[in-house]
Amino acid sequence: MKNVLFVCSQNKLRSPTAEQVFAGWPEIEVSSAGTNNDAENPLSNELIEWADIVFVMEKAHRAKIQGKYRSALKGKRLICLGIPDDYDFMDPTLVQLLKVKVPRISEPGHATAKRRPRKAGKFFRPSRLRQWWHLRPSCGTGQTC
Repeated sequence: MKNVLFVCSQNKLRSPTAEQVFAGWPEIEVSSAGTNNDAENPLSNELIEWADIVFVMEKAHRAKIQGKYRSALKGKRLICLGIPDDYDFMDPTLVQLLKVKVPRISEPGHATAKRRPRKAGKFFRPSRLRQWWHLRPSCGTGQTC
C-alpha cells in the first residue's frame, strides 16, 4: 500500500479534486493538503512523513515544500504536475489532466516505485509532448492560442 499526498495552495480546488479522483484506486491511500497557513488542511511534517509520494500542482509548491520540509522529504518522491490554479473543484478538464499527468502509481514496477537513471542532457522528451498535445488550449478556430 502506497500513501499519496496531493498538494496545492489552499486545499480547496485542485488537491481535493485529485484526492477524490484517486481515492478509489487500488493499493493506495490518498490525502490532500495546502501549502498556505490558512489552507483547509494545512501541510505538516506529519503529512509529509506519512506520504510515500507527494504530488504538487506548481513549481512554487515544490520549492516551498523543499525549503520548509527538507528533512521530512528524505526518501520521498516529490513530483510537480504543472497544473495552474485555473480550475474549479471536480472540473472535468482538471480531472482529465490529473488522469493523464499522474502515473499509474499502483502498478508494480512503475517509474514512481523504481526510477530509471537518466542519461545526461536528456531534458526534452518528444514522446511526453505528444501525450499532452491534445490538451493544449484552443481559440475555437482550430489553431492553438
